[in-house]
Formats: sequence, structure tokens, C-alpha cells
Amino acid sequence: MAAAAAAVVWPSRVIGAGRREPRVVELVHTHTREQLSLTVRAGASQSPDALAALDRFLRDHRTGDIHPIDPALLEILADLHDAVGAAGPFHVISGYRSPRTNAVLRERSRGVAAGSLHVEGRAIDVRLPGVDSARLRDAAIGLRRGGVGYYASSDFVHLDTGRVRVW
Repeated sequence: MAAAAAAVVWPSRVIGAGRREPRVVELVHTHTREQLSLTVRAGASQSPDALAALDRFLRDHRTGDIHPIDPALLEILADLHDAVGAAGPFHVISGYRSPRTNAVLRERSRGVAAGSLHVEGRAIDVRLPGVDSARLRDAAIGLRRGGVGYYASSDFVHLDTGRVRVW
């Protein structure tokens, strides 16, 4: 199993409702089997090395194209992990999609948007082992931090940094 890691160290402090900073988001890519662990600090800019690692990790796994990923996705993932009280890593189904990949997927499925935020690096599709995807969806909706799509038959939740909406 390939592994990638980026470490950014900030002093630990209590924020919000007992949350501790820094928070770590752990990811496993279901297609590449790569793993990534990133430290997230709310309201602060991420390290350039951590962002580069995220961009590479969430690349279009079909073409290898790399695109900048919106760091706000990390904060959404960290908050969602806290909200459901999970212990394990998110399993990533899809991050960035090149326009070419998005067009091919759109031809195969009505569930792929022409103007998908995946093409802008502003969306991620995930599941969280040990947490029912419907529960994950409900917690994401409760965050009111962007779009939330639920794909029950494929067992994943779409999260994005666009306007608040649900499907």
C-alpha cells in the first residue's frame, strides 16, 4: 500500500465545544490505495507542503491530472469526523476530476453534473467505515457548509464548498 503524509504542527488548544486543535484528517483513496494524514487548523492557512500533498492525493486517478483543492474541504471533513464521533479514516471515492473525465462519466451516468465542482477542486466523495452513510449525510447537512449529495446505492456522500444545497 502506498502512503503519503504531510505533517503540520500547531500547538494544541481547545476550541468550540471541546474540540481540540490541531485536528488530523486521515484519508484512504479507494482507487489508488494511497493514504494521507493532514493536520487541519480552522481559520488558518494550511502549509504549502500539506496543500501540495492534498492536491496530489486527490488528483484525477484516471488521468493523473493534478489541480488545486479547496482547503475548506479539509475543514468540512474534520468537522464532519467530529460530528459523527468516528475513529477511522475517510475512504475517498473521488476528488478532483479533469473536464475530460467528468465528460466521460457524464455520458455514463445522469448523476454527474456538467458543471461539477469536482472539476474545480471543490468537491469530494467519501464514505466513513463504521458510520452509516445516511448518518454521515445527515451530519453533513447539519454543518450547513456547502453541497451534500447522498448516493445510497453506491454508499457514499458528496461534499462540496459550493452553496448550501442537498440532493
